[in-house]
Amino acid sequence: MPIVPPTHSVERSLRRAGAKIVVGLDEVGRGAWAGPVTVGAAVTGLRKAPDGLTDSKLLTELRRQSLAPVLADWVSAYALGQASPQECDELGMTAALRLAAVRALEALPVEPDAVILDGKHDYLGGPWRVRTVIKGDQSCICVAAASVLAKVHRDGLMAELGESCPEYGFAANAGYPSPVHRAALEELGPTEHHRLSWAYMDGLPKWRHLKRVREVVGAGHASADEQLTLGF
Repeated sequence: MPIVPPTHSVERSLRRAGAKIVVGLDEVGRGAWAGPVTVGAAVTGLRKAPDGLTDSKLLTELRRQSLAPVLADWVSAYALGQASPQECDELGMTAALRLAAVRALEALPVEPDAVILDGKHDYLGGPWRVRTVIKGDQSCICVAAASVLAKVHRDGLMAELGESCPEYGFAANAGYPSPVHRAALEELGPTEHHRLSWAYMDGLPKWRHLKRVREVVGAGHASADEQLTLGF
């Protein structure tokens, strides 16, 4: 099935409602076991997108690598924000995502009037005016641009982090579970780059004592993200 290219449809609707500067946000690293969660923010205006732009997950690594510098020059503005593994453990994923997103927005050289956020859950909230779009990284040009820029940046960062611990294969798996990653965890245990509150720690009897349990007030009403973080 051919890939339908993203458009400015949602951005145009926000502009008709009065927003002059619209930014697209997308995250990468939410489900990883190691490394930061990264949020990309991109302002594109209404110009024609570079050929082949779509959700980063639908592109080959080679295509992402070649497209990222093109996008960096093409966008009106972009910025990246991150929350560390330790912050993911301390705050939980929903709050860590918001922290990374706020850092990205605050790093932009312009102040957006509206934000298009990939997904159905608004983890950002006020004071920003947020429009959530399911599969926005496939349908919205500014979100797709943020997706590619964030993915390429985080993949490069994970490859750098992996140089000090090559057994985990971060250059290939970017901190996500893989056979190589799992085997290294079982044998060597988690590194300083791992999220120690994640449920995978329960499957490591040799290292389970290192698991972090974050106390959450009202944990009985924890979101799906928080349940993942706490290992529910």
